[in-house]
Parts: sequence; structure tokens; C-alpha cells
Amino acid sequence: MDNIRNKLALLPDLAGCYLMKNEEGTIIYVGKAKVLKNRVRSYFTGSHNGKTQRLVADIRDFEYIVTASNMEALILECNLIKKHMPRYNVQLKDDKTFPYIKITNEAHPRLEVTRRVIKDKAKYFGPYPNAYAAHQTKKLLDRMYPLRKCGVMPKEVCLYYHMGQCLAPCEKEVPKSSYEEITQSIAAFLGGGHDAIKKDLQKKMQEAAEELYFERAKELRDQILNIEALMEKQNINTPDTKDRDVFGYAVDKGWMCVQILYMRQGKMIQRHSSAFPFYGEAYSDFMSYVTQYYSDNPAVPQEILLPDFLPDGGAVNELKADEKVEVSVSIKDAAGIEELQESPEEAAERAAAAEKAAAAGIVDAFGGAAALQEWLGVKVLVPQRGLKKQMVGMACQNGRVALDEKFRLIERDEERTSGAALGLGQSLGLESLSRIEAFDNSNIQGTNPVSAMVVFIDGKPARKEYRKYKVRTVKGPDDYETMREVIRRRYERVLKEDLPMPDLIVVDGGKGQISAAIDILENELGLFIPVCGLVKDVKHKTAQLLVGDPPEPVALARDSQEFYLLQRIQDEVHRFAITFHREQRGKSMITSKLDSIPGIGEKRRKLLLKHFGSLKKIKEAGVEDFRPLSIGDKLARQILEALKDEEPV
Repeated sequence: MDNIRNKLALLPDLAGCYLMKNEEGTIIYVGKAKVLKNRVRSYFTGSHNGKTQRLVADIRDFEYIVTASNMEALILECNLIKKHMPRYNVQLKDDKTFPYIKITNEAHPRLEVTRRVIKDKAKYFGPYPNAYAAHQTKKLLDRMYPLRKCGVMPKEVCLYYHMGQCLAPCEKEVPKSSYEEITQSIAAFLGGGHDAIKKDLQKKMQEAAEELYFERAKELRDQILNIEALMEKQNINTPDTKDRDVFGYAVDKGWMCVQILYMRQGKMIQRHSSAFPFYGEAYSDFMSYVTQYYSDNPAVPQEILLPDFLPDGGAVNELKADEKVEVSVSIKDAAGIEELQESPEEAAERAAAAEKAAAAGIVDAFGGAAALQEWLGVKVLVPQRGLKKQMVGMACQNGRVALDEKFRLIERDEERTSGAALGLGQSLGLESLSRIEAFDNSNIQGTNPVSAMVVFIDGKPARKEYRKYKVRTVKGPDDYETMREVIRRRYERVLKEDLPMPDLIVVDGGKGQISAAIDILENELGLFIPVCGLVKDVKHKTAQLLVGDPPEPVALARDSQEFYLLQRIQDEVHRFAITFHREQRGKSMITSKLDSIPGIGEKRRKLLLKHFGSLKKIKEAGVEDFRPLSIGDKLARQILEALKDEEPV
């Protein structure tokens, strides 16, 4: 702390970025500040919420970089986050995975859905918040516009030409003007001009019907229906036809939800929602998200709307059903709609909070918007009244609804899992049922026998406590003796290391497996832990629960939460055991194939696998590839000859 105090005294009254480090010297948080001196000092004075306190507790040192302006600080912060990926920063991990629709820059262009945006003079439209929306839109465009569909030009016309969905550049010359006209129509469609295209299609449909081309008229009618289906959710309209992205955010319980409403030509065409934990100051982290979002996004709109600094960080309050604002609400104009205006008290509270943030050196809403506008070269606004403020308010409200639903789902899941465990305990006559340990064995005709254990605590998997066992003493496919060995090894260790005892042990199998487990527990280890068995039906699905000695079936409704919990336990332990068995079988097959080659011992086998990575890569190598391993050409040929007829594992 002495080192930190000395550094705090030397901080400048300038804008810039700061990098917080832990005791290993790893950068754990990157932030920007309007005034470095005030912002960095604020971390080490006063009280903080739980998540920020966790960040502060890990800080052992810091660095700072002075910038000439807020804009430079904004860009520098974005670059530093991408470079160092600090654990406490908001990171837009999916910023390069948004799909785009692309019209390729070729002599005969094609339509593609791509996640890679490169400078190839192609036209990109998007981003689309989900791949399904992008592929459905492309599918519709493929039917409407006859661009080339094939990756490699064929020698003769294909089915798409006969369906009227391709101009057949493989067969005849297509003028450049035709492609330009199609490209402009697609650009208009993807830019939100669905109404004009729909009217044009309706006109063509009527003309086809009048000329008795009923099949063509039906195709055009289907295209119109597809456009209408695509436009169903586009009910938010503005009087102008600008392309804009509307941002809103809300925070609660250490989580932030950012909502983006994509408006193209005055119509809302998509919505994107992101929820993630955050550790710093809410508005700064929100601006960090926005900056990262546009750093790799070529589809920048004409206008960006941001929310103002919220005094409570946009915290979620208890929402009533009639207060929830859905994105299907229609906004035609500002008239007749109740404006989202602040009371004088709310305005004063917001102004005081903004003043406090400015005093702490935090980049304020208007400063952040100005920096973003200077960087992107488009208009960035923080609306204070009217229709645009309503749109931002709608985005924020949807963020609050999304977080509220998230926490309700978590609570519901908690009730479902813990309630199922409690109900199962009551069905088995147990006073409490918190910890369940389940076992399953796996082998193929006795080869590579393994076993696995999974742990469920209060109905949830505790994956850090899963264990794998290589069976040591059992030869051949003996499931009962395998169960005896694994139960003995597990609970000898539990006794020796004073580990937590389970309230229930679940074995995969019937009476034989249950009896084997009880015998080891009671007669060898002196433990009296309830043991139950899960019997599967002919379809390998959980069918019955057996408990006791001798085992008796327990009646559980097939649609009860208790039965679903048992299914999850049995599926999880089976998955864990079978995965481990496959790993062991694969290793043993590779080992046996290499060991059978004269001149290859354990040392060379490990060297080969480490260098090549797999048996398949060794098989595909040339003689010269073995020379760096000090393996002569003669032995290399022997290795390749021995593996020649082997199938790759």
C-alpha cells in the first residue's frame, strides 16, 4: 500500500487510461478517466459495492497512460482490453461472431452469410444478432434475386436457372448493369425498404396473373408472404428514415444487461441483448462495451443514441406486469404518447450523480458521446426529451425486464433443484438430502475398465468434486467386483482424509450393484450410508429406483421433479464414465500400435506423440519428418510401413 500511496500522490490532472495489477503483475482491470488523479484515487477511498470491493482487494499495483483527449482514452481502453483481456473488465467476446450478409465483389457476385469482415470491396449488411435471422433473410433473397448460387462456376446450367433463381453466367453473358440493379435492390431491402419491394412484387404478381402465368404469380405471392413474415416484428417506426442504433442498459446484483435496438430506414429490424457481470463503475463499463462493439463493426449507422448517466446505474426495481415495455410497441410519432419525463426531484438526483461522477474523474455521458462521435464520424446523441428519449427509455426498460427475468429464472431453477432433492429425500425416508454421490462403470468386453463418480449438491452438479477411477484388480467384464473396488477406494479415502460424507449413494444398476456397495460400506468400512440403484429400460432410459437390502422399488411419478433429478444424475455419471473410457481406449490403441514396432520403446513413443500430436499425423508424415527426432530413415520407413494398413483412431 505504501507503493500505491506514493503513486497516487503523483497522478496527473489529465485524461487517460489506468491498468490495475495483482500480486503476480497480471493486468486485471483497465479503465479510462476524464481526470486520472480523481478516478484512480476513488478506488482506494470510501466504500464500494461487493463486486468493486473484490476488484480492489486484488489490486497490488497500477500503471497509467496519459492521452490528449477523451476520444483517445476511449480507443486506448478498447485496445488494451482486447490485448490483455483483464478478468474484471466487460469483454465483448462475441464482437467478431455476429453474422453479416455479404454481396461478394466478383465478376458474377454471390450472396453469403459470413462472420469474417475483411477489406475486399464486397458489400456487408448487418450485423444480425443471431445466425438464424441472417440465414432466413439470405434464403428469402436467394428466391427473390437471381444471383449466382454456386461456389465454383459449373460447365452447364443447374436447377437454380430453371427455377428462375440464377442468371446462368456459366452459359451466357450477363451485363454488369443487371448485377448493379440487383445489388441496389438487395441493399434497399436489407436497409429496411421492405414496403417498396413488397409493392413492386404485388404489381408483378398482378401482371403475371392477368397474363395467366399462375405459377409465376404463386411464386411472387409466396415471396410477399415471406416478406410479411419477416416484417411482423418491425412495428417500431420513426417519422424519418434514418439508420440508427439505440442503446440502453440496466444493472442489478452485479450484472449488467445491454440492449441494442437496430433501426434501419426508420424501422426497427432487430434487437440484441447481452448480459454479463461487471466490476467497475456502471456507466464507464457500459461505454467500454459500446466502444468494443464498434471497434470491429463495419456497419456503423447514421446515428447512435445513448442513455444518460443513471443515478442508480439503471438498477432493476420490482416490475409490475403492466409496467413492462415490449419491443412490439408501435411508435408512430411523438403525439399522443406519454413522454418518459423526469420529475424535478429525479432530474436533480441525476444531475447530482453526474456531478459526483465528474468529480471522481469518470467520463460522463456527454463526454463519452462526444468522444465516440469524433472517433466514428457519425452523430452520437444522449437525448433528453421527446421521441428519441422514449426509444432509449424503451431499450433501458427492456434491459430491466431481461435482468428481472434472468433472476426470476435463477430463483425458479433454485426452487426446482433444491425442491427436487428435498422431495427425493422424503420419498426415501431421509431427514435431509443435500449431497448425492453417483457411480457408473464402463468397459468393452472387459477391456480398459474404468469407473466414474459425480457429485450433486442440493440438486446441482458439483463438477470440481467429480472423480475418475482406473480399475486395478478386476479382470474381465465383472460389474459387481468393479463396483466393490471403486466403492472401497472412494470411501477409504473419505475416511482417511475426513472428506464430506454423502447423504445418498447412487449406483448405476440393480440388486447386484446395490448389494456389492452395501457389503463394502457396512462390512468392511463400518459406514451406514443409504444406497439406491437406478435401473434402465430396453431403450437405456431411467426406468426405476431401487433402495434397501434387499432392494425394493420406490414409486416415483415419471413426470415428477424427483424423477427428473434422478435422470439428470444417471445421464451425467454415464456421460462422465463413457468419456473417460474413450480417452483410455484411444490411448491404449495408440500405445499398442507403436509398441508393436521394433525399435520403438516407451521413450521414443512419447517423443513421437509429442512431436506429431497423433497417430494419424505420424502416418501422414514423410521420412524426412522423423530426422529432427534423431530417427534414421531406415527406422522411419519401418514405422510408416507398420502403420500403413492401420485405420486412424
